[in-house]
Amino acid sequence: MKNIFLFIFFCASISCSAQTYPLRTFTDIPENAYLKDTNNELQSYEGTWKGVWANKTIYITFKKITNKYDSDFKYYIDYLIGKFKVLDNNGNILFDNTNLPDNDPKIWGSGIRKLDDKYSLVYVDPDLCNTTGNIIINFTSPSKTQLNWKYNQGSNMITTDCQYYNTTPFPQALPKEIILTKQ
Repeated sequence: MKNIFLFIFFCASISCSAQTYPLRTFTDIPENAYLKDTNNELQSYEGTWKGVWANKTIYITFKKITNKYDSDFKYYIDYLIGKFKVLDNNGNILFDNTNLPDNDPKIWGSGIRKLDDKYSLVYVDPDLCNTTGNIIINFTSPSKTQLNWKYNQGSNMITTDCQYYNTTPFPQALPKEIILTKQ
């Protein structure tokens, strides 16, 4: 009887762990599986980063979210979210979404890219006429104290109901390319 119980326990533990995959899984992932940061790769990105561009300073804080269900892909995943504050030269706040709840960020990760090992993020800003784009970040050195940031803005259709419809130039909340330093 004891051996049967141990066998059942062993089989159950194997079937539970068989549904967990590392973040760098680039094959089909079954429904309800867990794409887990088993190598703690996202931990190095966590924290506040600072950069300066076009007379503006950006502070962006990355935070790791664990075991979050993705209803589009139908599996659980660990990923980063980003919240930022942008200041002008005089310290005036231009953009600030640092108080948004973690389940509604404007920047969230979509994973490590197989092509070049860079981390890919999505940006959607409903407060800026639904501006969208993707962001690619990667470390510039083994010390992991600086990040290379590249933002590619999506093709956005600005309609007349947008508060910035006739604003020239259109407000830019994020830099196109910048080096961020960990604070």
